[in-house]
Amino acid sequence: QVPLVESGGGSVQAGGSLRLSCARTRYTYSRHYLGWFRQPPGKEREWVACVYIGTGNTAYADSVKGRFSISQDNAQNTVFLLMNSLKPEDTAMYYCAAGTSCNTLWDRWDYWGQGTQVTVSS
Repeated sequence: QVPLVESGGGSVQAGGSLRLSCARTRYTYSRHYLGWFRQPPGKEREWVACVYIGTGNTAYADSVKGRFSISQDNAQNTVFLLMNSLKPEDTAMYYCAAGTSCNTLWDRWDYWGQGTQVTVSS
């Protein structure tokens, strides 16, 4: 079973919005940080945002600060990434991850979803 399941990707014009969802399974319940990464075509996977499930504290990469918002549902089983004012450079495969800290290095996270594609056209 896939530990994390992303949804909500799609194609949008620049300036538009999308909301991504990440549903976590019981395999990830021992990991209290959920995060979003993205991987543009031909580039490295980069950290976007994270949330601490217990308190809801969040952190963002400078490139998305003020435009993206990470949140969780009341049951703490689903994490959302609301993306506003999208730019063509936001085009990437977006991945959800679960881990024991909000680490900006992708290989420090323990569980991953399969990804959802976001394409922003100019």
